[in-house]
Amino acid sequence: MKVKIWGCRGSIPSPGRETLIFGGESTCVEVISDSGESVVIDAGSGIRKLGNSLMKGKDIRHVTLLFTHAHWDHLLGFPFFRPAYSPEFSISICGGPIPQETLMKYVSHQMEPPYFPVDMSEMKAEFITGCHCDQGFCNHNPGGRIESIKCHSIALNHPNGGYGFKFLCDGKVICFFPDNEIRHKHKGGLTVKKYAAFCKNADLLIHDAQYTEDDYTRTKSWGHSTFRDAVDLAIEAGAKRLGLFHHDPDRSDYDIKRQVDICREYISEQKVNLDCFACAEGMVIKL
Repeated sequence: MKVKIWGCRGSIPSPGRETLIFGGESTCVEVISDSGESVVIDAGSGIRKLGNSLMKGKDIRHVTLLFTHAHWDHLLGFPFFRPAYSPEFSISICGGPIPQETLMKYVSHQMEPPYFPVDMSEMKAEFITGCHCDQGFCNHNPGGRIESIKCHSIALNHPNGGYGFKFLCDGKVICFFPDNEIRHKHKGGLTVKKYAAFCKNADLLIHDAQYTEDDYTRTKSWGHSTFRDAVDLAIEAGAKRLGLFHHDPDRSDYDIKRQVDICREYISEQKVNLDCFACAEGMVIKL
């Protein structure tokens, strides 16, 4: 199986010369099984390029779109997702174990006047609602299911809530926590031990690492973790690989590289076997 990163920036897209290596598109990640089935997580600005890629192909005409939560940086790419305008496509809108009709309201609200010039009625794809990851993903039609990717959800520790996900696919385990604050308790959030147990022995943990320790003196309670927090969680969970995610929009490529070096030095000091890297736009992680 593989994971493709279409966007890994947090809070707001940040294109420019200083973000060429790790990218400036906001959250969109694709989990792809060896059989070719896939789940797309979040519709940040990175989903635009994914949509363009799907339009060029001929094999895939159904998209399973799974949302972690409804903050703008995870939704704002949806109006630019070209398959949504094509009657040849069907799109399942999925999330955590809550009433899923609200998800459709979230994505459609940003297209209402005066926020966007194109009405959602122009989207001719078939939209399928009512699925969530713990139940099984809708595929092609309401009675169909994705068989090769299983999913479990857990509440994020983040303002306004949301869900992190664990995917079981081709004998591997991937955990995805794009917005999760380890040190500050938000309504509905859980303890570090519960997150570590959820991610136990994961082959890959992708986790929010927006802030440095210095940043966090000013940004505590904003909903995001530090680099050190992400590493400590990965170590406690016994994860094999850690992908640092949700890069701060003001973090340059040089800054991210430096923070990865600091994380690796810390991991070495702890004498644990953990592969730590920063997620980058366009990256394909094979497991």
